[in-house]
Amino acid sequence: MPRYQILIEYAGSNFRGWQVQKKGKTVQGLIQEKISKLLKKKILIYGAGRLDSGVHAIEQSAHFDHNIEIKKKDKFIKSLNHFLRKENVTILAIKKKNINFHARFSAKLRIYNYIIINRLSEPALEKNRCWHIIKKLNLHIMKKGAKKLIGTNDFSTFRASSCRAKSPIKTMKLVKIKSLKNRIEIEFRSQSFLQHQVRSMVGCLKYLGEKKWSLKRFESVMKSRQRSLCAPLAPPEGLYLSKIIY
Repeated sequence: MPRYQILIEYAGSNFRGWQVQKKGKTVQGLIQEKISKLLKKKILIYGAGRLDSGVHAIEQSAHFDHNIEIKKKDKFIKSLNHFLRKENVTILAIKKKNINFHARFSAKLRIYNYIIINRLSEPALEKNRCWHIIKKLNLHIMKKGAKKLIGTNDFSTFRASSCRAKSPIKTMKLVKIKSLKNRIEIEFRSQSFLQHQVRSMVGCLKYLGEKKWSLKRFESVMKSRQRSLCAPLAPPEGLYLSKIIY
């Protein structure tokens, strides 16, 4: 049976996250419904990441199986996007894959980006697409904190109580902060992440940038493995799943 990978871009503002839930509109549920309608068969899709409500995707990856080969892929994308265009969701590409490919379990690297607008005035063009912080952040100390997050560590401090991961130990390949004028972008790279890990780390970096914490306190909280010591979660609207590498 042919297996297909789809790459998806979407704004998460009007969804209760990626994963299908009993109540509320989800991206996975919407795409499953539209693909099933198009192919005239019940289709289940499997995503690379279970993104929270309000989180966006520049390139989410998912796969599905279909017993008939999709030969006219461009026509398929065009037809599917016709049904999705009012939802701020679009299919970027479709690729035929080996049956052993799995959008989630075959992933070698996940890249997330977090966007902060650091200025007095509220953003107009990026409303609901960033975290607006008025107080001036100290980027120099935040970059030092970011370096502390790189490597293989127990990230229990940044783990949601509802996280289902078997282990809190993850290897952060990269945590990089760059800025242009009042726009701060934080990039995170790892094979996998704990639930709320990125938003928790951003929240702690913000405390560091506001000088609420010293670098020593930041490191102490990280090593404590105690969720109760973590700074408040960064809001979901600033978070983007940027790419999945296989």
